This record gives sequence, structure tokens and C-alpha cells, in this order.
Amino acid sequence: MAKYIFVTGGVTSSLGKGIIAASLAKLLQARGLKVTIQKFDPYINIDPGTLNPYEHGECYVTEDGAETDLDLGHYERFLNIYTTQANNVTTGRIYQTVINKERAGAFLGKTVQVVPHITDEIKHRMLLLGKDDKYDVVLTEIGGTVGDIESLPFIEAVRQLQWELPEEDVMVVHLTLIPYLKAAKELKTKPTQHSVKMLSETGVHPDILVCRTEEPLNNDIKRKIALFCNVKQEAVIEAMDASTIYEVPLLMLREKLDLICLKKMNITNYAEPNLDKWKVFLDKLKYPRSKVTIGLIGKYIELQDAYKSILESFVHAGAMNEVKVQVVNVHSEFITHENVAEKLQGFDGLLVAPGFGHRGIEGKIIAVKYARENNLPFFGICLGMQMAVIEFGRNVLGLNEAHSTEMDAKTQYPVINMMEEQKKIKMMGGTMRLGAYPCEIKEGSLAHQIYGTTSITERHRHRFEFNNDYLEQYEAAGMLASGKNNDTGLVEIIELPNHPFFIGVQYHPELKSTVESPAPLFVGFIDAAKKYNEQKSNMKSSSMKDAII
Repeated sequence: MAKYIFVTGGVTSSLGKGIIAASLAKLLQARGLKVTIQKFDPYINIDPGTLNPYEHGECYVTEDGAETDLDLGHYERFLNIYTTQANNVTTGRIYQTVINKERAGAFLGKTVQVVPHITDEIKHRMLLLGKDDKYDVVLTEIGGTVGDIESLPFIEAVRQLQWELPEEDVMVVHLTLIPYLKAAKELKTKPTQHSVKMLSETGVHPDILVCRTEEPLNNDIKRKIALFCNVKQEAVIEAMDASTIYEVPLLMLREKLDLICLKKMNITNYAEPNLDKWKVFLDKLKYPRSKVTIGLIGKYIELQDAYKSILESFVHAGAMNEVKVQVVNVHSEFITHENVAEKLQGFDGLLVAPGFGHRGIEGKIIAVKYARENNLPFFGICLGMQMAVIEFGRNVLGLNEAHSTEMDAKTQYPVINMMEEQKKIKMMGGTMRLGAYPCEIKEGSLAHQIYGTTSITERHRHRFEFNNDYLEQYEAAGMLASGKNNDTGLVEIIELPNHPFFIGVQYHPELKSTVESPAPLFVGFIDAAKKYNEQKSNMKSSSMKDAII
């Protein structure tokens, strides 16, 4: 039977429960155990698919087409395994399931209550991944902060599982904060004490405390925390701020977090952790040989989590190319024909990000035009690819009013149009083209060179597509549709063969990028940016030599 580890959080949100959970899972995996992670979110939305990125960051899409919390991206990037619909559960999904059962008469006339009916469904979902002997350990991250009204049913479910399961099969890791008061030059443990007290009042007692801190925790502070929070001193784990999230597994290894968990769960059959690939990646990440600057043209740039997978993909691709990737956010809403050169100068590459709605669209189109005309490496994802199609239609084909029907339903030239199967759909949640679909790539194309194969699968999240009525016209003018879905005819990849690097994709390659398997398109894009940067440096050196002569 699988063992279950629950990760809760206290004091404040955004402490990094997802990173701690993923790091612990990585260490257990490195010791030879079969591990998975799931996230329970307290909001009533069925999933984050209908949430504005400003509300909840990016919506992460799994291989099987589930719209999930962005923490599942961390899980996949750390563990290099796929997650599924079962790995992310919300309060909304729990209540929907219970209400559907009630409507079907499943409760035989009983009064449906939070306890036991809601908590029973939560427990069922918590144990589901461990039922078929596929995993040795299932980690469950409980969203929100202890004390939130929304989280109480989840905490109650954990309490019941602590009582129902054998003691060695379930444990709780509580992430908390030890703030440092600069004026007093002291670390304060009281917030952690109150957080543990609040958790204990629900009947759940933590086995391990992971303490986020800006300053090291000495033995006296650890002893104090252990004493007042009723845990062993060895179970008080220091979690210092790290320069990158990818250092956290090694920091937790040094603190012996994994060994403490293995001891508590009475797991004796494990190996020494094999983190060689991870350390090689970290070495390349921390000691790059050069630097490139990428302009990220987006409309949600005020919140970094809105483009979390893209930013992490740049980290992976940068390490692969041994370059430091500096990403500069440029708000598309403020790009105009008059200031585009000023705003985009100095970049070694341009990525036009995905998104929805008409706000900032014209700025994205102007940015694409600048990259195309100035031979600047360009990469467009989903909406970014569609903007490249619109720009080419307007400025090369002469279709001056070319647009997407998403932004202009009455456009004379709908070069981007709604997919046929989407036109009859009225509901918003979970109805887009979601999940992994195959793509066939033309031999000899840039995409073929990057992927090294003609058959790939990538993840999607969109309603609109390239309008094939214009395909012949586009290809005659020099834009190649180098990737297609043969079943639907959907254009998946467009590129300009006469450009150093100009590629747009309908899918989201960032969703499959991991530490051990960086997304090929990001690796190729950063390689092109690196070459562009070297060209600029060589030209500058030549100009300086000529000036001296």
C-alpha cells in the first residue's frame, strides 16, 4: 500500500508549498521510490480554466487535457513525469461530484453534510492515486493557508486519514515562516508557533516543520521551535531562500528531509540519491558562458506567474545552451509604430506570448513585424503564432484588414478563425481544444531540424486556428506551414525559411519542458538568440577596429 505525505502551509501564502512538495518528491524519486504529487485547491471553481491569469497565474494543461493549477507544472518539471486530471482537485469538483450523487439518489434520502459526505469524497480523491500499487509514495499539497475557512474540509479529511490509516502510512509536513526583523536583528518564531497551534486545534499535528527563512536557524532557535511546537528537533527543517528553485532539492537533501520522512514511514528499502543529472543542470545554470536578452511580449506581465512555464522553459533552455537568459517583459498594450524600435532594441530574440482577448493585440502585431523585418529571432506561441499570421497577411499579402474572428467577428479577411468543433459550444469551462495532439512535420524544415523527427505530440489550449482557406496564398508568399495535424488539417507550425529564426506554433511547448528534457523549440530559439548576440558583438568589434584604423 502507498504511503501518504500531506503538505500544508501556515502564516502566509506564497511560501512555496509546491516547490517543497516537488523537492521532497524529487529526493524520494532519486532514492528509487515511485512517487507522484497531487494538489487540492480550496476555491469553488471546477478548475482554473476560466480564471483570469491575474487571479491565479497561468493555467497549466496536462497531457490528458486537464486545466490545472500551475503547481502541477512544478511537479512535472521536477519529476520528469506526466500528471493527469486526478492530480488536481478543487472544492468545486468535490461539491459537484457529491451534488450529482445526491441528485441521482445515491445517499438514499439522507441529509448531505460536509462531514461525512464532503470529507469522504475528499478522502476518496486523496487515496485514489495510491490504490493500484503504481506508486510507493503519494504527496498531497493542500492549497491555501491553515486557518482559511475554505481549507477546513481538506484539513478535516487529513485528520480522519491520520486516524484511519496505520500511523506509518501517513504523515504531515507543515511549511511555515520564521520572519527576520531587521530593526531588532532577530528571527521570530511566534508566527510559526501560532500556525502550528491553529493546525493542532483542528486535530492535525505536523510531523515535520519546514521553516522558510532569510537567515540561518541556529540550534537554539530549532530547539525552541521543537519545544513549543511539539516536534523533534531533527524535524525542524531550515528552508533558506535560494537563488533558484532548482537548488531547493539539494538544500532539503542537506537538511535530511527525505531521510526523516523515510524513517517516519518505516521505509527501509531505498538507495543513495542519484542526482547527477540535476547537479550537471545546476552547474550549467549557475555558471553560464554567455548571456542573451529575450523580450517577452505579453499582456499579463504584471504577474510573473502568468507566464510561469515559459519562464522556466527559458531556464531549462539556457542551461542546455550554457547561457544566462535574461527575460525582459514588454507590455504589448504600450507598443506603437512610433516607439517599437526603442522598446525592442537590444534584444537578442522576441517571444510573443499566448493570451486571450483583444487588449494589447495591435502591439503584438507591431512587435512581430519588427522581428520579421529586422531578422530578429522570433518565437510565437498560440496567440503569438496567430499574430504572426495576421501580421504577414497585412504587411506581405496586402490583406490590410486581416484579423482573427476572436477580435473582429466581421473582418473581411479572417485568416484566424474559430475551429469548427468549437462553434456550437456555449459553455466556457473545459471546452477548448485541450491536451496532447499529434503533429506531422515537413522534412527539411526548421521545425524538423529542431525536433529531429517528423512526428511529435504537443499540448494545446485554444479555440481559434489558422484558416486553411488562405493557406495556399500564404505559402506562395513564403510562409511555410511546416507542421500539421493530419486528422484535422490544423496548421500547427508556421515558419519563414528566408529568416534566421522565425517560427510560430499553435500549441504550448512550454508545458512539456523539464529539467531533464528541455523543450526543443526553446533550446533552438535560445541557440538562435545566442548566435544573433555573437553576430552583434562581432559587428561591434569590427566597427571599433575600423574606427581605430
